[in-house]
Amino acid sequence: MVPPVAVSPLIKTARYSALIAGIVFGKRRYDELKPIAAEERRVEEEEKKVREEQEKIAKALAEASEESILK
Repeated sequence: MVPPVAVSPLIKTARYSALIAGIVFGKRRYDELKPIAAEERRVEEEEKKVREEQEKIAKALAEASEESILK
């Protein structure tokens, strides 16, 4: 087995700097996108309520028309 090679301090510093920069970038991006996603979820919930109400009305109308045909 080959002994490990010593890594240059410059390379180590660059790697950790890139890691920290990525973490900072990710946190800023997350904070930027979080309110947008919350708004999208709120709108989707409102649309879901409207869609469910329309489906409920359509189902009631379908049941009413079926009853009139059978009698």
